[in-house]
Amino acid sequence: MGEKAAEENWKDIEHLIEGADMIFVVAGMGGGTGTGASPVVAEIAKEMGILTVGVVTKPFKFELPRKMRIAERGIESLRTCVDTLITIPNQKLVEISKARVTFKEAMARADDVLRQAIQGITDLIIFPGEINVDFADIKTIMADAGTALIGIGEASGDNKARDAALMAISSPFLDAQISNAKRVLFNITGGEALTLEEIHIASEIISNSVDPQASTVIFGTAVDDSMEDELSITVIATGIDLN
Repeated sequence: MGEKAAEENWKDIEHLIEGADMIFVVAGMGGGTGTGASPVVAEIAKEMGILTVGVVTKPFKFELPRKMRIAERGIESLRTCVDTLITIPNQKLVEISKARVTFKEAMARADDVLRQAIQGITDLIIFPGEINVDFADIKTIMADAGTALIGIGEASGDNKARDAALMAISSPFLDAQISNAKRVLFNITGGEALTLEEIHIASEIISNSVDPQASTVIFGTAVDDSMEDELSITVIATGIDLN
């Protein structure tokens, strides 16, 4: 149903995204709407020369096997139509959440992970830095890049550079490992007291975690006065081999 509806509204979708440099196709896979419509929307965007990023969730294991099969087929279909695909398995919520977390809270957390993945990319483009990351850098990392991982780490205190970097590369909600990445972009943001040593510590941890044969590593830094003692790191890793 979702696929048919999207195909019938092909021209309307073209009109809606005309002029965009980049779009995110966000969907919960396993049902009819997201699974069917998302590859069509992505195909339209790619044909228009727009950088296209898919961000999707996979069903819980306790859901019907048929739903998981539909989701897997939808993900593979979408993979052929996007530049980059980020997959977030809902099952990860079960594995890392506390026992007393409600289902409603868990689903809100899944939505928040989707938001973080998208905002982690858009913030790099929107907010200027001391060593700036721009849309051209994002395109270098994400164009025709396949499977991707977005990691976000935040920390404070004496070991904030180390802690934020390790948090960013672990990404427990995402369905990929940074060690297999061929292209990596990361951005380090801190308060006015951000030091060169902290940048070095974080950069070394991230660089040492990726494939030694990685073809592209780009980094940026930014100072945000409101962060005070906090440090935030966003990592985008692409070209990940899932085999």
